[in-house]
Amino acid sequence: MSITVSKMKRNIDGIDLYYEEYINEKAKDTFVLIHGFLSSTFSYRRLIPLLAESYNIISVDLPPFGQSGKHYLYQYSYRNMAHSVLHLIKSLDYSRIYIIGHSMGGQIALHMMKQKPDMINKGILLCSSGYLKPVKPSLKLLSHLPFFHHFVRYYLEKSGVQKNVENVVYDHAMIDAEMLRGYEEPFTDKNIFKGLAKMVRDHEGDLLSDDLQNIQIPCLLIWGEQDRVVPLAIGEKLSKDLPNAQLVILKNTGHLIPEEKPNVVFTYIQHFVKQA
Repeated sequence: MSITVSKMKRNIDGIDLYYEEYINEKAKDTFVLIHGFLSSTFSYRRLIPLLAESYNIISVDLPPFGQSGKHYLYQYSYRNMAHSVLHLIKSLDYSRIYIIGHSMGGQIALHMMKQKPDMINKGILLCSSGYLKPVKPSLKLLSHLPFFHHFVRYYLEKSGVQKNVENVVYDHAMIDAEMLRGYEEPFTDKNIFKGLAKMVRDHEGDLLSDDLQNIQIPCLLIWGEQDRVVPLAIGEKLSKDLPNAQLVILKNTGHLIPEEKPNVVFTYIQHFVKQA
């Protein structure tokens, strides 16, 4: 089996999108991987090798995260980020895909399903965010201040990477230096804080129940029972609002399930893909 790996950037909708493409010469199907808030394609590092044995993969860094652009003029709404990922997929000559979205990435995936249902075979939502309301007008107003990004930086650095990672995994024993470096590395580029400040302003709120109920694409929802970031109750509500959804609950698992239970997640994905 031969797998070709490319790590590149492509200017899409006025911003550089970083992506990793894994081409399996024997694969017929392609997965697009979308990470969560304050993360990057690094969060799929343990799932990608498993998927690459059977499928092509495109793993994308959403702006302003990872190695993607952090341009202040880009519109960081979920709607626009979904459009940019779809645009990237088309530019790479893929016409139909499977999509995996973790946390915030699940909401981006749902927007992609809403915008271009004909491009997506099935969706896998891993502890997907859901039902978050738009940012308060007062906070949006504050985000226009030229130094607002300093507040964003202070807020995030106050909690620190160690505490943030501890909050998203169930078993703290799995946290090591490599893991901490991987989640800290995107923040070495201080321009990310300007992008995050703009993201506060552009966030339009999650899709409403009426929108979700119109998404007919089959969806597999995989949730950590001990998720402290997006509680299981959100997954249960999503599974009811999405017409063709099934929910799987993983015990002794937190929010970062691509890291915590990659083999289990992969097994469920394979079974889901093979379903009629």
